[in-house]
Amino acid sequence: MVKPTERRVGYGVAIGYGVTDLFGGGAFAIIGTWLLFFYTSYCGLTVLEAGSIFAIARVIDAILSPIMGYITDNFGNTWLGRKFGRRRFFLMLSCPLMFLYALLWLTDMGYWYYLGTYLSIELLSAMVLVPWETLAAEMTNRYEERSRLSGMRMICSQLGGFLAVSVPGVIMQFTGKDNPFTYTLTGLIFSCVFCIAVFITWRCTWEAKDIEEEGAFKAEVQRGSGILNHLNYLVQDLLSSFRIRAFRLHIIIYIFSFTAMDVFGAVFTYYVVYCLSQDAVAVSGWLSIAAFASVPGTYGFMLLLNKCHVTPSAALRLAYGSIFSVLIFLFAVYYTDTEVPGLLFSAVFILLGAARAGLYYIPWNIYSFIPDIDEMVTQQRREGIFAGVMVLTRKSTVAIAIMIIGLVLEQAGFVKGSGTQPDGALQAIIGLMIFATAALLAVSFYTTYPFKLTRDTHQLLIKEIARRKLGGDYRDCDEKTRVVIRQLTGYEYDEVWGGKATRRIVGTVTLSNAK
Repeated sequence: MVKPTERRVGYGVAIGYGVTDLFGGGAFAIIGTWLLFFYTSYCGLTVLEAGSIFAIARVIDAILSPIMGYITDNFGNTWLGRKFGRRRFFLMLSCPLMFLYALLWLTDMGYWYYLGTYLSIELLSAMVLVPWETLAAEMTNRYEERSRLSGMRMICSQLGGFLAVSVPGVIMQFTGKDNPFTYTLTGLIFSCVFCIAVFITWRCTWEAKDIEEEGAFKAEVQRGSGILNHLNYLVQDLLSSFRIRAFRLHIIIYIFSFTAMDVFGAVFTYYVVYCLSQDAVAVSGWLSIAAFASVPGTYGFMLLLNKCHVTPSAALRLAYGSIFSVLIFLFAVYYTDTEVPGLLFSAVFILLGAARAGLYYIPWNIYSFIPDIDEMVTQQRREGIFAGVMVLTRKSTVAIAIMIIGLVLEQAGFVKGSGTQPDGALQAIIGLMIFATAALLAVSFYTTYPFKLTRDTHQLLIKEIARRKLGGDYRDCDEKTRVVIRQLTGYEYDEVWGGKATRRIVGTVTLSNAK
């Protein structure tokens, strides 16, 4: 066996891990930008039929993600899981299946074909992204290396989003703007890219089982078999994840900040067109500037966490504060009806893009440390459950947010298709984009203060887990470590690692020598 200290995560490995987010960030960016138009323009679907495909898929995906998390957490108990890995097996299996993505972009196939192919992509994304997202926590327990993995995945995600917007436009220069083959060729090209990306990740990554030392202690939970038992355990695991204090705080930070950006993004076009009386070209230009700024912005926040040793909470507050300043600027521009030089607007959106990069990167970086905190309580590695819960809550809240935006605008008197809007609709646009976004960010801003995960507290946690695995007595733990564990887990030290909290969450746990 390879000892854990002998496998390090350099930038090469981090890039190999991160390229799969070309699929995570690119596939659905293409779908969000082009698929509805493709369905209604070239496939003979009505807007209602196309919309129903997205709605059905959203419900199915919200169910699939936590199920996939539960499966990968327990797949190591099967012959396939022991041989190929409980996480990486699904990456290996998914490589050739990436060509299903090309099937989305065929014309004149009928409603049920398009529903089936889109649902297959939702299933494929759960099968790839949920186990893949757990690998950062499995590959290393070093703070800097996990931050590097998370940073490279976010850079690849943003690159995927940029390619999703730009590549179809380039292809249109050769095929023509009204040629459906543009989208078919786009789907085929990206299928190849996604297949190669997932294969690279499969080759470059490893799992915790690959670096365990002989004779190490392994925690085991005795559970019954059968489909009803597994459904019961799935629900128990999903609910029990919220018993971990750091995860509860993390979910609040994650959901409120990401939903704030969803609200901002959904209403921004209305703000530019109706409040500033500019055209959609300005929207595209400013958002493109923000997208470009997000790549160096992500790297900048990586340096803050790894080189400058800034805590995640402080870095998040820096990102939120920058976005607050952008919101104040945009409100002032509308309220004072001031003509702003294009150069100043560009600078503002560079700031927005860099700050937004931190808002996206840091929560996913934090996520990779949550399973360590959970292990101190449960003695289990449950990365899949946490990944599934994050996807489930994210997909649910974005759907609710978009629905509420539509209801608010409708109640405010928004006139669909009109070049101008009544004052009530303009006020609703400003209220949503400025004040609703700021209120959501304020919740996340406040929540960063009780969130105590840092490089130092994580190091103390990892040392204590290692000490207990080697048979260390609970009475030998120093007071500083006890305080840190209480802050992170929400439980007194005597309640974790086989204590009352462990039995309450997962039942009786036994330790055995790993073979």
